[in-house]
Amino acid sequence: MGNDGGSIPDRRDLVRTKQKAEQADKANQIRAMWFFCALSKRPLQEPIVSCPLGKIYNKDAILEFLLNRQSFGDGEEICGHIRSLKDVKTLKLTPNPAKTPPTASSSESVPDRASFVCPLNFKEMNGSQPFVYISTCGCVFSQAGLKALSTTPSKSPSSDITDTSGKEKGSDKEQGQDLDLCPQCGAKYNRSSDVLQLNPSPEIEAQMRAAMEARRAAEPAKGQGKKRKAAAADAEPPSKKKASSPMPTTNPSMAAASKAVAESLAIEEAKRKAMMSDAVKSLYAPKDGQKKKETFMTMGTFTRYA
Repeated sequence: MGNDGGSIPDRRDLVRTKQKAEQADKANQIRAMWFFCALSKRPLQEPIVSCPLGKIYNKDAILEFLLNRQSFGDGEEICGHIRSLKDVKTLKLTPNPAKTPPTASSSESVPDRASFVCPLNFKEMNGSQPFVYISTCGCVFSQAGLKALSTTPSKSPSSDITDTSGKEKGSDKEQGQDLDLCPQCGAKYNRSSDVLQLNPSPEIEAQMRAAMEARRAAEPAKGQGKKRKAAAADAEPPSKKKASSPMPTTNPSMAAASKAVAESLAIEEAKRKAMMSDAVKSLYAPKDGQKKKETFMTMGTFTRYA
């Protein structure tokens, strides 16, 4: 080989090696999760919602999916666990003051900076650090900022109040609930169950899915409340049912008018009987004290029935 004016092949040309699998750009993946809707792949635009698994969606995309679950090709795979709008929470986001409004020259479909920040430490929500939201109120914070302020509030004077029965009402912590106050809106939340991470890692997402399924398993079945009400109504004593049923009422003026008409008819009937002759009275009077069974139309006649 060689000395013919051609090229000399080396090992790369003679031995076939397995090509390396193409790896997705991690920066683009993070950008897609924090800047775009997980369902419609469109840029995030308020109102923005999140599901119990921490994924971020545009609310209009969720509405479109709930109206027609086949409207998105991978909709069931991404958000098939969403049954209704009750399964998502509208997020209360803080706009980024450093973000410049889009111009005609800039591409609006590809944001340059994060649109939202943490209201506690003003860190941008761009995926560089984890963000969480409180499921009771929907406020969004960075995990580090919320952790720094997530301390049990001091005991307020109103937490121990003596009621009419003489018993003191203990604080929420004494009742077995370790509650904090949201630093943005003041709503109470449980730091162990009400703080959900946005765009979590696969390991944390598996834990959040298990917690979601456990909560749904504990929910009462549909229609169970109606069955309980019907059973309670059937078990109610008849006396209570009669007492609870409304009694028909009569208008007093109509009752007085009907009574007056009945009295006038009775007077007219008495006058008519007083003016009857003896011959006419004999037609209606019984004979020999026996009860009359015939009328003046059939009296003294014989009727044969075939």
